[in-house]
Amino acid sequence: MASGNLSPRQKMINLMYLVFISMLAMNMSKEVLSAFGFMNEKLADNNVTATVKNKEILANLATKAGEQPEKYSVLFDKAKQVDKLSKEFDDYLNAKKVLLLKGQEDIKNYEAMDQSAVVDEHFFKNNTFTKAGQEFLDNISGYKNSVIKLIGENSPLVASINKRFDTSDQKIKDAIQKQPWLNNRYEGFPLISTVTNLTSMQTDIKTTQSEIFGSLLGGQLESDVSLTNFEAIVVADKTAFFQGEKFTGKIYLGKKDPTLKADLVEIGGSKLPESSIKEGQVLLDFPAGNVGEHNIKGKFVFTENGEAIEIPISSSYAVIPTPNSAVISADKMNVVYRGVPNPMTISIPGIADNLVKATAGGLRKVAGSGKYIMTPSSGREVKINVSGKLQNGKTVSSSQTFRIKDIPSPQGTVRKQSGVVKMPKTSLGNSTVGAELPDFDFDLKLSTTGFTLKVPGQGAVVVRGNKMNSSAKKAIAKAKRGDVITIFDVKSTLVGNTTYKIKNASPVSVEIQ
Repeated sequence: MASGNLSPRQKMINLMYLVFISMLAMNMSKEVLSAFGFMNEKLADNNVTATVKNKEILANLATKAGEQPEKYSVLFDKAKQVDKLSKEFDDYLNAKKVLLLKGQEDIKNYEAMDQSAVVDEHFFKNNTFTKAGQEFLDNISGYKNSVIKLIGENSPLVASINKRFDTSDQKIKDAIQKQPWLNNRYEGFPLISTVTNLTSMQTDIKTTQSEIFGSLLGGQLESDVSLTNFEAIVVADKTAFFQGEKFTGKIYLGKKDPTLKADLVEIGGSKLPESSIKEGQVLLDFPAGNVGEHNIKGKFVFTENGEAIEIPISSSYAVIPTPNSAVISADKMNVVYRGVPNPMTISIPGIADNLVKATAGGLRKVAGSGKYIMTPSSGREVKINVSGKLQNGKTVSSSQTFRIKDIPSPQGTVRKQSGVVKMPKTSLGNSTVGAELPDFDFDLKLSTTGFTLKVPGQGAVVVRGNKMNSSAKKAIAKAKRGDVITIFDVKSTLVGNTTYKIKNASPVSVEIQ
């Protein structure tokens, strides 16, 4: 431009043009360098946000794996491995950026990062790759291959992951010649361009993590909502119908999930064993109970997002007599005892307990389906009248007469032994006199209030309470070996009902040894 047969003035003008063009090129380069720097900042900020989101997804998977291990534990293990691989590769790239930026006084002075020597010397030597350059390529391929192996070759994410971390030779010029990927992307490029490329690759790591986590959860969700997991369940409005009635009920779509297990399944206040939960269903197996309506109350307890979620169980069923079976009752055994609460069960087959009404003197309803207590007072008989209302509004009624008997006479005891007892007289002096009702249908407790003791050759001694007093002990001390001491007129009261008069207990004899 400044040579040839040009006048000095023209040479000066041409030189000024050259300087001007150089200045424009310099300004443009600075703008491009700054643009790379600003892009690197934005990518770095996005990477921080992506890291937080990925950690939240992983934590959510960890929670679900703890709550439903059969469904999520395998997914969580795979996600942890992806997270480990991603962190190791991300740390490697971060260390690489720190190494390349070493010596930069101001890492935000992007216009000063126009040199390529640092990158070229690190990655290339004598038209080949340095150890660090080959290591860089190996790390990219290693991460890509390890992740694909974890998610499987058939995963729809494989194509995007291969493209994202592709290090194959790149076409140049006429699209026929090829150049190694590392040379094509890093050789001769400004330092800030390399740093931005490395940050962009870290973004690709975060994106890969996010896509895999989403695929793991999405695949499970798709499986959960698939209609193949549902079955039709017919639920009748009641479990027993009378002849002539219409069947009424509902049909639900219920989801089958063999992996779903509750932390607790409780029926009637009792926890069911784990063996009763199979293929996502709770198998009930317990005695049906007496004739009448019975309630099934309980709850499921699941853990969701760290909180216990309760799902109530509420249903009922009716127990009716087996058809064509004989009903045999001992009429003479229709007995209730005076002075004690006699438990009774009263129901009408096929009628709910709340629609059954039973009345009689001394009869009262207690907790439990069809449960009553009969406490008879005077008289020798009591008649219980029962009525119930059917679903169609009609009323049915019945009655039953029970004989009222007194509590039988108890047996006198010494040291809880009755009849004839052998013991030394010293032991008798320290013994307790009691009264018992052997083979009685009720487990009643009696409290001894007094008795009379008769030693041969001596006058009878009346004792209050159940222990020998001083007079009784003196009389016993005078007994001889072989003497039979009689304890009779044993008086007692019924614990819990002192108003009822218990008959005197039978005598007990003690032979002195």
